[in-house]
Amino acid sequence: MNLSYLISWYLFRALYATMFRWRVVHPEYVPETGPVILASNHASYLDPPLVCAGIRRPVCTLARESLFRNPIGGAILRSWSVLPVDRDGGSAKGLRVIMDRLRRGSAILLFPEGTRTHDGNLQPARAGLGLIIIKSDAPVVPVRLVGTYEAFGRHRRFPRPHRIALIYGPPIDFDALRAEARTAPKPRLKEIYQEASDRVMAAIAALEPPRN
Repeated sequence: MNLSYLISWYLFRALYATMFRWRVVHPEYVPETGPVILASNHASYLDPPLVCAGIRRPVCTLARESLFRNPIGGAILRSWSVLPVDRDGGSAKGLRVIMDRLRRGSAILLFPEGTRTHDGNLQPARAGLGLIIIKSDAPVVPVRLVGTYEAFGRHRRFPRPHRIALIYGPPIDFDALRAEARTAPKPRLKEIYQEASDRVMAAIAALEPPRN
């Protein structure tokens, strides 16, 4: 972690511990080194720094290119390992940015749903995550966030104190789908991408929130 990332990492951890009484479950599932895709449900603006604060390695996140137009703001975002992409990272340019970071051995956070939930429930996964999974060799760690919708969902103008939890799951095995994709025709490839994304969302849904 560089100094800017480290300072913000400690500040966010303090915020989540005090205002939201957070609980972090099984961070050991995230590899300490090497490429990894963290795939999380998405309910709040709190989510990206929350997933990053739960583990002790830098995590790349995505943000709209327009946020980087201000030189100072752009420099700060880059120091936090934020990557400039289009709105959802689904363009060819966005894919190249993501794949480049994975080839460098980075951890990267992606949201299978593509956007924040409107009602607090899990949404269907988009095929874009599956494409990235199949084209990479990175392990995929599902992440379940609980309570962030109640704390700062779309229906709230400001965050409010509410207990939140961050649950990391065991990596998902995509070896069979990746092998099939090497020789699959285009129609089947599209099915494979969606199947990979759906498997991730199923794994996220299966992660049990803490009982206390």
